[in-house]
Amino acid sequence: MTHPATVHVPLGDRAYDVRIGPGLIDRAGAEIAPLLRRPRVAIVTDDTVAGLHLSRLQAALTAQGIASEALCLPSGEGTKSWPHLTACVEWLLDQRIERRDIVVAFGGGVIGDLVGFAAAILRRGVRFVQIPTTLLAQVDSSVGGKTGINSPHGKNLIGAFHQPSLVLADIAVLDTLSPRDFLAGYGEVAKYGLLGDAGFFEWLEANAPRLRDDMAARQHAVAHSVAMKAGIVTRDETEQGERALLNLGHTFGHALESATGYSSRLLHGEGVAIGCALAFDLSARMGLCSQEAPSRVLEHLRQMGMPAAIRDIPGEMPDDAALIRLMGQDKKVVDGRLRFVLARGIGEAFVSDDVQPDTLEQVLRDAR
Repeated sequence: MTHPATVHVPLGDRAYDVRIGPGLIDRAGAEIAPLLRRPRVAIVTDDTVAGLHLSRLQAALTAQGIASEALCLPSGEGTKSWPHLTACVEWLLDQRIERRDIVVAFGGGVIGDLVGFAAAILRRGVRFVQIPTTLLAQVDSSVGGKTGINSPHGKNLIGAFHQPSLVLADIAVLDTLSPRDFLAGYGEVAKYGLLGDAGFFEWLEANAPRLRDDMAARQHAVAHSVAMKAGIVTRDETEQGERALLNLGHTFGHALESATGYSSRLLHGEGVAIGCALAFDLSARMGLCSQEAPSRVLEHLRQMGMPAAIRDIPGEMPDDAALIRLMGQDKKVVDGRLRFVLARGIGEAFVSDDVQPDTLEQVLRDAR
């Protein structure tokens, strides 16, 4: 039996633990009970997760004498929208949720972002617990307090920073993901090695193909990713500087997601993977890193069976000028200038707004 690992996020009076290991859903009642002022929680989940795991979560809560009600929202990126945010907040008010109560976000990144935002604005802030059920949410979106919804103008443009009180990452739940969803989450795992830890990327090159079957390797990959994110968030909670490095691949990735209508043609983690490959290609063309670095990134993504270039996205894509316009809606734009996370090598990322348009167009053209 693999024992849970704990990563502490030391943010003063808003500090919390991220627990990582198999079987945490069945222990959720015992894990959450110490946080409660009264023995009840409100759970928000989606249809897919509810069908697979909700009864287990509610049984674990009941075993500790904790009552629960659950709201099921539709699965998919389209749920990160005003109508579903409104429905979520109104339901929580119907449940008489008070500021001292706990709301549980039980699902992938969409549910975590939406429910976290609802908790941030409900009564000017109620506490919430993240129980992320996808690899992507476990290593990235459930940690760090970024919450929000999408707009027709772009992704995650409406939101708030609101830290959870606890994160329970049950890595055994990942066995129920489709191979494609599992790999999409892997795009964010690889990102951590690429942005700040060459040794971790080397470990992934050797061990990542085993993550589907080897629980100890999976726990190490998730815990190491979370620890890296926790360190960055602790130093720069509201993205004034270093936290922007976590957006490696995202300026490209968000534009590609927008171009595909946030549909199943391109999952978020797939967009991030392609974005990381493009960011390293751009860095090499600007003379910032060796030609070997983008080759390694591409080779690893291909080895894992992930999309790694724009030509890997099914269907027609907008032209380069349209993609660059979509990048202009990115949250990292400052004074109208596009900002990219670039790299001097594997594990050496930095933020730059010094990218020439013709170089950018060349990278996009070749990726087709």
